[in-house]
Amino acid sequence: MSESHISLLHGTVVEEEMQLTLVGLCRACRASTEQVVVLVNEGVLEPDGSEPQEWRFSGASLRRARIALRLARDLELNPAGVALVLDLMDEIESLKAHLRRAGQL
Repeated sequence: MSESHISLLHGTVVEEEMQLTLVGLCRACRASTEQVVVLVNEGVLEPDGSEPQEWRFSGASLRRARIALRLARDLELNPAGVALVLDLMDEIESLKAHLRRAGQL
């Protein structure tokens, strides 16, 4: 008789169409409003709306914010460094997609 181990995972599925307020994004990322405002000012995040109280973030913004905050924390990058790394990561993904379409990856 063999033993089987069951692992339970807990998480939240975030849809791309989902809209988060500034407060909601901060809660989901466990970040301060100041941290998120800096990411917006640096161009890392691009919310809909002109003022922070009107901002709405997509599900993709949530993922990007989490990556940005992790880069800042783990690699001790400043906001400009985080923006640069994310731009490079985006470019790599774009190039990989191009290679896949061309059948070379």
